[in-house]
Amino acid sequence: MLMTALILASALAQPMAPQADRSTPDVAYAELAAGNSDAALRKLEHASADRSDPAVLINLGTAYARQGSTDKALAALRAAVASPERYDLELADGSWMDSREVARIALVKLQRATAQASR
Repeated sequence: MLMTALILASALAQPMAPQADRSTPDVAYAELAAGNSDAALRKLEHASADRSDPAVLINLGTAYARQGSTDKALAALRAAVASPERYDLELADGSWMDSREVARIALVKLQRATAQASR
């Protein structure tokens, strides 16, 4: 499972930072960037954040994947893909991408890594 988490993290370069000009909840960027998935999960699971926010869901999926909770990670990423909210996210490398596309890429990478790990 650790390999799955590492593949997901490297596939996205880093977890995404909150969009600067948008009023978003704390998406645990600092915790994920520091490799502290436990703190990220505490923040994301207990936040009063809207659970349809793609950035929250994507980073929740990343944190779950890093901890080896693949089913929870897949569920969070699927929810991000299906979220009625959609906007551009700034990734840790400074690039911008549509939130739904980020979620789809992360979902595919995690599914592939999970399939390889089960062989």
